[in-house]
Amino acid sequence: MKKNKRAGLLLSALMLLGAVVGCGKEAAPASAPAAPAAETKPAEKPPELKTVRFSEVIRSIFYAPHYIAMEKGFFKEAGINIDMNTAQGSDKGAAALLAGVADISLVGPETAIYIFNQKGDKKLKIFHQLTFKDGSFLLSRNKMDTFKWSDLAGKSVIGWRPGSAPQMVLNSKLLQEKVANADIVTNIASTAMAGAFTSGKGDFIQVFEPIASTLEKEGKAYYVASMGDGFGQFPETSYVATEDYLKNNADTVQKFSDALVKAAKWLDTASKDDIAAALAPYFEGTPKDIIIQSVDRYKKQGTWNANPELTAVQFDTLQHVLIENGVLKEEQKVKMEDVVDMTFAKKAVK
Repeated sequence: MKKNKRAGLLLSALMLLGAVVGCGKEAAPASAPAAPAAETKPAEKPPELKTVRFSEVIRSIFYAPHYIAMEKGFFKEAGINIDMNTAQGSDKGAAALLAGVADISLVGPETAIYIFNQKGDKKLKIFHQLTFKDGSFLLSRNKMDTFKWSDLAGKSVIGWRPGSAPQMVLNSKLLQEKVANADIVTNIASTAMAGAFTSGKGDFIQVFEPIASTLEKEGKAYYVASMGDGFGQFPETSYVATEDYLKNNADTVQKFSDALVKAAKWLDTASKDDIAAALAPYFEGTPKDIIIQSVDRYKKQGTWNANPELTAVQFDTLQHVLIENGVLKEEQKVKMEDVVDMTFAKKAVK
């Protein structure tokens, strides 16, 4: 009995020892070195963007390629941050350049001619043409089954300030059509024009998109004519900078122009829904269908050109309109190279 008891104790001890050894195989040895910590790379800093202080003449879907370049990141891809403000007038946009509070302005190209003829210390130069027709539309208070330019005779039209591109285009068209006695109201601020019309002032109104389509949708006005189609080719809005800025910031200006060309190409091929989504942040409260209709109108009249180069023919048309409207004398006509530098636009297309 004692031997059997002793054998049983020995067997139990051996089984216990085996269990301990078995457990030890699963655990890491006490002397095993700890796994090295994963190396962390320092976060790469995003490339620093160069800020361009930009002044637009007004807020309008007429300038859709610019907002597309901002929203789709084409400017940022080019290393540019756009600090944008709305001047509410080409004269104010040009003044911002001369005062040094803006680097680039989107204005009527006639401002460069005006500044050149003032013989001041600074000159403005047009370096990228954005629009190639007038962007305003003529609306009537009353529905008209047909419209003739002679219908404006004896009627009042809420228009734009004297010397502005849309005002001169309308006046030149009236001269072409020999329309007399039209009362063109030019003393209402652009931001107050629609309100003045809806409150009862004027028989017609000349406005840009999306205001034109909005007035139509609300039943407060009726579309009668496109000034762009009615007048034809006209270099209405250009990117302008001082001669010194172009010289000292040539690389930035080239990238700026490149981004705009990329945006124009995107706008030409993108779906209506994608275009509306890209423009919506710049036209808060404007319904999607209004944005789509506005873009369609501008596309159909050939507002935007894949080639942003201002041609000699277009420049001659501009000066002819200025002379016809009495804001430029024949002897004040300037040479194109004095106020235009299309080297950036040409490279952007290539």
